[in-house]
Amino acid sequence: MNQRIDIVPGSNYKIIQDSKKFSYGTDAIFLSSFAKAKGMVMDLGTGTGIIPLRLLDKGQVQYIYGVEIQDQVANLAKKSVEINKLQDKIKILHMDLKDLPNKFNKASFDVITTNPPYMKNGGALVNKDENFAMSRHEISCTLEDILRVSSYLLKPLGKFYMVHRPDRLVDIIYNMRQYNIEPKRLRFVQAKINKKPNLLLIEGLKGGNPDLKFDPSLIVYNEDGSYTDEIYDIYGMDKRK
Repeated sequence: MNQRIDIVPGSNYKIIQDSKKFSYGTDAIFLSSFAKAKGMVMDLGTGTGIIPLRLLDKGQVQYIYGVEIQDQVANLAKKSVEINKLQDKIKILHMDLKDLPNKFNKASFDVITTNPPYMKNGGALVNKDENFAMSRHEISCTLEDILRVSSYLLKPLGKFYMVHRPDRLVDIIYNMRQYNIEPKRLRFVQAKINKKPNLLLIEGLKGGNPDLKFDPSLIVYNEDGSYTDEIYDIYGMDKRK
């Protein structure tokens, strides 16, 4: 067994992970900090459930579904929900997100979050480990799949939040508009202030009017290699330690 129990950053919740499998990264933490959650929430490709656990106490969340296609990973997420006794607030669904329209009515959700695979299938070398491959490459679902399903699930003026790579920005905006999710807010993530962005955070509004705003970039490290104050805040860390 390679399972370990960690504390969810910025909370008192626990999360179970497998050290040999794909664990959550900074992108999931940044997304859960960027997203404004309320009402009925759906997290597409939830992995071990880090985003639902981080979002639960934000705003006025009624209920969160986390969808994960990988059996072992979904089971870990379910265990994390159970050890935190959150079964009345979070439900993990082990299923293909493309099948969600068969399970839920149209316009059922206020907010959708997703930390999807970044790489187009065939666009880079694929890891031999199925867990890593499916987490990084568009094998089980594509960007278009995610936007199509999100458009179906979101209520009018419902919000969509995603973390992705800057080199996919054109694809992202094109697909968002194809499925009537208007890009409203964009924030780049940079390792240091003089480095190019390596992640982006984007907010969309179902049926919204065109009006894209840019937030100041999220800078991870100071020039001396220490974390910036905002990173300490996002992770709920004590800067003095």
